[in-house]
Amino acid sequence: MCDVTTPSLDTVTTPLAGAPRPLREWLTTFHLVAVALDPYTRESAWILPTAVRVLGQFAGASVRTTIVMASDAADARAFLGPHADEFLVFADPTRELVRTLGLAELPALVYLQSDGTVPARAEGWSPAEWKRVAAHVAGVVSWKVPTIPAPGDPGSFRGSPALAAS
Repeated sequence: MCDVTTPSLDTVTTPLAGAPRPLREWLTTFHLVAVALDPYTRESAWILPTAVRVLGQFAGASVRTTIVMASDAADARAFLGPHADEFLVFADPTRELVRTLGLAELPALVYLQSDGTVPARAEGWSPAEWKRVAAHVAGVVSWKVPTIPAPGDPGSFRGSPALAAS
């Protein structure tokens, strides 16, 4: 379990569709479950199908499913392809959102509660850690825990540095 992190809710988020808004405005109704990816690394490419599956399984729950891309909007769309239109996607070229979420490695699975705290996150790809975070979210929102790992998921790997310049 990670230490609880309290990100700055004044951090401006920039969705691919829509106007930039402070993080707090995305938390007024729902918690947020986010996968943070770096489109310039192999690690994020390896986990993309798994990330899409995990977020998709929470689509009907009372959480907002989100992808945070450590890139500009054009590179985010190029990396995500059709998935860019399936989820709320934040372009984070300066990695300010990644920084305020307290992430050291990408990919990462992050649970941000509506009170502005991050009680659970997993960095890199450890199926056991991602399952722990998903189980935490599922318990809070009374939802089914996604199957992690599932057939076709990659083996465990460390993530790339979250705050590295791209």
